[in-house]
Amino acid sequence: MTLALALEQLLNGIQLGVMLFLMAAGLTLIFGVMGLINLAHGSLYMVGAFACAAVAAWTGSFWLGLIASLACAAAAGAIVELAVIRRLYDRDHLDQVLATFALILIFSEGTRWLFGDFPLYLDIPALLQGVVTLPGDASYPVYRLAIIAVGALIALGLYLLIGKTRLGMRIRAGESDREMIGALGVDIRTLYTLVFALGSALAGLAGALVGALQSVQVGMGEPVLILAFVVIVIGGIGSIKGALYGALLVGVTDTLGRFLLPQLLALFVDPSQAGMIGGAMASMLIYVVMAVILAVKPRGLFPPAHA
Repeated sequence: MTLALALEQLLNGIQLGVMLFLMAAGLTLIFGVMGLINLAHGSLYMVGAFACAAVAAWTGSFWLGLIASLACAAAAGAIVELAVIRRLYDRDHLDQVLATFALILIFSEGTRWLFGDFPLYLDIPALLQGVVTLPGDASYPVYRLAIIAVGALIALGLYLLIGKTRLGMRIRAGESDREMIGALGVDIRTLYTLVFALGSALAGLAGALVGALQSVQVGMGEPVLILAFVVIVIGGIGSIKGALYGALLVGVTDTLGRFLLPQLLALFVDPSQAGMIGGAMASMLIYVVMAVILAVKPRGLFPPAHA
């Protein structure tokens, strides 16, 4: 394995980690502030991808599609919170799971009704087409580097929002003691809607960005949601810092595992079988990593101080 190939796979892992961070950050905000298990978060990822693909097709502008993905996912999240989620805060987690699972079915069938069963495709904008040269004379797509840069900027923005603003102070207080901030005059219902819309917008942005790398289709959010849950368990439920580190760990582990394990197995078994066995083992690898981390740190790598 050459240095260039190893660097390319590492960047692929970081890019996957950034996408998972956008999903997991919204998910951990919602769970941390509201104590809500939201299985429909992957559907908001799908909403963002379809909104971006549809608007880009209508207007010819990927950038307008990206704005539409943020707006549509945030609006869908706010509507869901007002119409459904608001009635679930005082219910047990089983009711939350059942209700948000029903939302998955509603979003899937609604999207299928609007766009049909055929996938949509997004073109990478001209500004971000092309490749850059890595050490070792390998090439890497500019668009994937742009996704990494966007993730870094959003991580910085969330750090500043949560740690340095009045809204962030209220979000942190809501995580610690929602009854107290309600008693102090904070409109907790509006805060919940804002947090849910913010988390939904992040999921929609992730869907839009990844939509240019793969087809946009119904049900695309559920596999990503599973990985996002793994991320927040590893990082610490309710921790944005944990979501970032957990996402990068999962992304790099998954990508390098799928790349390296088949090559290692080919030294011991028939190469035609090594790919299949290695792929299956790589799929389990992140769960092995999660189990090891939880055995050492049951609350995750960076649990919130109030947890």
